[in-house]
Amino acid sequence: MTQGSSSHYQVLRIAVTATEKEIKVAYRKAARLSHPDQGGDAAAFRRVTLAYETLMDPKRRSAYDRAYAMGTSEDDDGAHFDAPAAGSHAASTVRRPNTPRNTAGDPAVFIPPFESANQEGYVPLIPFELARQQVHGMPRKRGIFGAEARIQREMRTVQLITRQILPAIPAARLINGLQSPADNSHIDHAVLSGYRLAIIGSMLLPKGAYAWNGNTLNHGGRSIAPPQLAHVVRRMQDIFPELNVTGWTVIHSPDGNLHEPVIDHHRRSRSSLDMVQVVNAAGLARGLKQFLSSGPAPNTVNVPVLARLLRGMH
Repeated sequence: MTQGSSSHYQVLRIAVTATEKEIKVAYRKAARLSHPDQGGDAAAFRRVTLAYETLMDPKRRSAYDRAYAMGTSEDDDGAHFDAPAAGSHAASTVRRPNTPRNTAGDPAVFIPPFESANQEGYVPLIPFELARQQVHGMPRKRGIFGAEARIQREMRTVQLITRQILPAIPAARLINGLQSPADNSHIDHAVLSGYRLAIIGSMLLPKGAYAWNGNTLNHGGRSIAPPQLAHVVRRMQDIFPELNVTGWTVIHSPDGNLHEPVIDHHRRSRSSLDMVQVVNAAGLARGLKQFLSSGPAPNTVNVPVLARLLRGMH
């Protein structure tokens, strides 16, 4: 384990959900092994000490976890997070000739497998019980004004994904309430399945016909600004180069009709089409299921990515 190749959690060999007591126990063990007086390496001992000091301070750990989720580091020693290289896990799931292809409806497979925990010194990034959950977090009250309306529309999206997407794709993981890595805003929802990630924003608008041209949403001659997701999608794509990241804005109707309002898609640039889509609830259920199911190894739970996303929850 060389400097700059591992996170503080990996240096201490603990999960990202480790408690204060677990951090202390891990530090004492790692310090004994790496201390120069015990024949250890001075540089390794400094990394162990830095990891302990950072994770034991609630404020420093919180800042570090945000950096962990974003794949960056704020430490002076230049250590960075070891995001898997593009295709590194995918290579292990390449289909051999005459073997059935994995489909989205197959039981979830964890990469790396939790069976590796039997190896000496191995600690999974997150506990198995956490990784097997399909829903993480709930919409939270942010600020005072408009919180009730925001929670209402976000809860509709949670219910839609929970009922329409998750049962059909066992490996899909819904994470609610992420802090945006692009600015100080928040991401309503993220859905991870295999090597595909969907960033989702929610709106609640009156019934009627709306037109989306790739930049603005128009209704009755009036322009309505949907959630600005393009810059968030680009940032998440930079953070997770091994994934295919897209953005979705789902518009709910007041009466809960999944097919309302009607969204007309006018001709627009391909880049806008690929990056963010504006749809009603029925369109999200249909489009998101197709997007996640058509990716490579859609029955895979990418544990390192999931762990980083969970550390980015506000």
